[in-house]
Amino acid sequence: MENKVPIVSVVSSFSGLTMPVIGMGTASYPPVDAGTLKSAIVEAISAGYRHFDTAFIYGSEQPIGAAIAEALNIGLIKSRNELFITSKLWCTYAEPDLVIPAIKMSLENLQLEYLDLYLIHWPLKFSKEVSRFPVPKEEVSVIDIKTVWSAMEECQLLGLTKAIGVSNFSSRKLEEILSLAKIPPAVNQVEMNPLWQQKELNEYCKAKGIHVSAHSPLGSKGTLWGDNRIFDCHALKEIAEAKGKTIAQICLRWVYEQGASVIAKSFNKKRMEENLEIFDWSLSVEELEKIRVLPQCKINSIGTFIEPSAELEAQL
Repeated sequence: MENKVPIVSVVSSFSGLTMPVIGMGTASYPPVDAGTLKSAIVEAISAGYRHFDTAFIYGSEQPIGAAIAEALNIGLIKSRNELFITSKLWCTYAEPDLVIPAIKMSLENLQLEYLDLYLIHWPLKFSKEVSRFPVPKEEVSVIDIKTVWSAMEECQLLGLTKAIGVSNFSSRKLEEILSLAKIPPAVNQVEMNPLWQQKELNEYCKAKGIHVSAHSPLGSKGTLWGDNRIFDCHALKEIAEAKGKTIAQICLRWVYEQGASVIAKSFNKKRMEENLEIFDWSLSVEELEKIRVLPQCKINSIGTFIEPSAELEAQL
């Protein structure tokens, strides 16, 4: 199928590349089996997806690698270069001497020679492998931005990734990186949806030339942190019914109209296709205003992953 997903420029002072504005997310809790995920990725490529978002902690890198190999083998794509692959540095490996081994491990899982984008998953360091969530607070610390970011820059210089960025970073943590970076972050992937609009952070990133990519645009039901509040929102239901669209399409279109790219997860063929059908219509001024005034509530709290710690949260 011809790929009709628009692309957005992701530019840093060291590289300029383009990224499809919709990516397929692959985080699930509990994880789906590898065969199901592989089949869903192949189906997504057939439907027109070209951006796939993974992370070491998701356990989805190997199935994505197998799906890419199959897509090449059966002719859905002619080259790996047609795809945009994002992965993330997990907190256990967020120290300078582990960053390059970590990205190489992800590349091996994915059967790839390079990533298009490599992100620091959280501004946190875990002292040992995670055996349960929430992680005990005594095993968690804030990463050393200077040394870890330097190692991320080395990943790009070595050609292991075309661009580097962060995920779940506040403007405060971004300022720390920008104050010392030789290669600034190209992307900040954060929770963003009509019920957590991230207006100030989005404006800050635009001013600094950092592209915002939205995870959890539909509330991430089916993950460790997600829930169904997006689909229970009366105002979003009204807008969707009036436009003859799904609530998911309203949310994805809203993110797109904010100038952000979006990571949407569905392993259902019909919903995967629907999620791509957001580019030939727009939200009205009145509909945007209804969304603007919605009560705000963050879904993906750090408290999902670590035991409560006021000291840690004060540093993020």
